[in-house]
Amino acid sequence: MTTSHPQSTVARLGMLTPSSNTVLEPLTSAMLADLDNASAHFSRFRVTEIGLSPAALGQFAPEGILAAADLLADAKVDVIGWNGTSAAWLGFERDEALCAAIRRRTGIEACTAVLAFRDLFRLGGFRRIGLVTPYSADVQERIQANWGAAGFAVTAERHLGLSDNFAFGEVDEDEIARMAREVAREGCDAVAIVCTNLKGSAIAPTLERELGIAVLDSISVTLWKCLVLAGRNPVGLSRWGGPFALEPATIGGAAP
Repeated sequence: MTTSHPQSTVARLGMLTPSSNTVLEPLTSAMLADLDNASAHFSRFRVTEIGLSPAALGQFAPEGILAAADLLADAKVDVIGWNGTSAAWLGFERDEALCAAIRRRTGIEACTAVLAFRDLFRLGGFRRIGLVTPYSADVQERIQANWGAAGFAVTAERHLGLSDNFAFGEVDEDEIARMAREVAREGCDAVAIVCTNLKGSAIAPTLERELGIAVLDSISVTLWKCLVLAGRNPVGLSRWGGPFALEPATIGGAAP
C-alpha cells in the first residue's frame, strides 16, 4: 500500500542516481524550473562501469538500490524513480521487481526510466525504435534483444563503445545529435537516447523539429513518469519536447 503523505503544494520527486552520473541532476533541475509544483531530490548508489561482466552487473543488485531508496523515503517524497537504464540490458522484469520491492519497503510509488520508455512506446504507438547509447556492442545487442522480444524492434542503432559511466557525461551534444540524425535517416518511429548520463534532453526539442519524429531521452522520460505518478501534469514542460509533448499523457497512474 502506498504511504499517504499530506497533500503538499509541491510534489517531491525522489530520484535514484548512479554515483558517477554528472548529467541527470542539472538537467532534471533545469526542466523543473519551468514548474512551480514539483521539486527533485536525489540519492546515489555506486555505479561506475557499464558492461556485462559479473562486477558490472553486480552494481545493480537490489540491496544498494533499496538502501538509497530508504534515504529518499526519509524526505517523504511522493514517488521514487530509478533514474538509470540498467533494465534495458537486464530485462524489463528487473525493474518491475525493483519497483515492487521499493513499494513494499517504503510504501512509496516507484517507477524507472526503462519502464517509462515502454509506457511511452505504447502511448505513442512506436514500434520501430532508433536506439542511441554510449554503450559497448555487447550491451547494445542485449538491449536490442530485450526490446525486440517486447515488440519494439530496434530498426537502427548507434553506440559509442564506452563502458566508463563518468565518461558518458563528457560526450558533447553534437555527437549525440549526430547519432540521432543517423538512426532517423535509417527509418524509425522514434529515437530513444538510452543513458541518464547523456545530455540528450536539452537537444531533443530541436531534433524533433528537424527530424519530424519523437526524440525520447532517458532523463526526460524518467521525469515525465515521476510527474505522472505524483499527479502533476507534465504538459507544463512541453517546450522540452519528447515525452512532455506527447498526447495523451496519462495523469495519476500507469500508461496502458
